[in-house]
Amino acid sequence: MNFSFAGLHGTGKSTIAKKVADHLNYTFYSTGMAFRELAKEKNMSLEDFSLYAEDHFEIDKELDGKILKLAQTGENYVFEGQLPTYMLGELKDFAILLVCDEKVRIERMMDRDVRTFEAQRHETLVREESERQRFIDIYQIDVLDPATMHNTFDLIINTTHLGINAIFNICITALTEFIHGQR
Repeated sequence: MNFSFAGLHGTGKSTIAKKVADHLNYTFYSTGMAFRELAKEKNMSLEDFSLYAEDHFEIDKELDGKILKLAQTGENYVFEGQLPTYMLGELKDFAILLVCDEKVRIERMMDRDVRTFEAQRHETLVREESERQRFIDIYQIDVLDPATMHNTFDLIINTTHLGINAIFNICITALTEFIHGQR
């Protein structure tokens, strides 16, 4: 089965997706981690690499192509990132979108990345706008369009006021119910 988690940066998608993958004994794959590795290989900051990727669509195409190849293997995967759910199409079995207030998202990443609020906010918003525009340009997908979100995801959770354990419990309950319904 292929499960996917999406959401803007700082919503908790990586943390929750990893916990779910571990709990279900599924393989975890993160497009964000792959993107960070490519930025590091090119000796660029995430902000600079995001801007670089705006003129190099092959970067997104390569990452998204890998998702499809993995999903077609027949193994069990938990994918995490902004686009995997959309890329998987019929290969996705269950998709969860995490949403969160911007201020809370920035504070979460600020703590993780040890940065000031304004520095974190600037980098995050530049990155998110760059990604959003690339996804529209490449795939005609607007990840912030409410109608698209509601038509794409099986479950949408607002993580603003929830802790990791509460979010995990909601996700694992929904996924377990889904798995049992498939048998």
